[in-house]
Amino acid sequence: NGLGRTRVSGCSRRPSPAARTTAHTSVGSRSAAWGIIAVMTTIVQGIQGIRDLVGQHLGHSDYVEVTQEQVNLFAEATGDHQWIHVDAERARKESPFGGPIAHGYLTLSMGPRLAPQVVRVEGVKLAVNYGCDKVRFPSPVPVGSKLRVGLELVDVSDVTGGVQVTMRLTFECEGAPKPACVADNLFRYYE
Repeated sequence: NGLGRTRVSGCSRRPSPAARTTAHTSVGSRSAAWGIIAVMTTIVQGIQGIRDLVGQHLGHSDYVEVTQEQVNLFAEATGDHQWIHVDAERARKESPFGGPIAHGYLTLSMGPRLAPQVVRVEGVKLAVNYGCDKVRFPSPVPVGSKLRVGLELVDVSDVTGGVQVTMRLTFECEGAPKPACVADNLFRYYE
């Protein structure tokens, strides 16, 4: 591949001892790296490696189930106890969605859990979440559905001591015609 990266995938959640260490080539580096890789993961070496990926779709995470317990815990953490999220019986009877749905911000908050399955940046001193430029929730996430995230590296711009990266996170429910959430997240990486 022209970007000098190789994607590595594992076969199961519990890899055999022989599959625990898998060699792969990293972006921005000619050396091999070793590690446990659960899904297709792109390993990026340093700021130049980040720059090399601008405009690229980096892949998708595994699907994870969104549970009522997660929704209830999120409601407790945020104080958002709207019935369409936490009252499953009422939501089945009265909601246009046919049952309870996850909070939009719960969906967005799955990014830190799912994104590392897709991309990992190494060779930087510090990485910080700088915020979001744009977030939309085009369709609901029904409780019990399976959710994944796709990542696209949209832009890289220079900041003092490093770069600011715009990463588009597109959350999808398995089988849904539209994404559940599309967010342009900003990250800063410092060398």
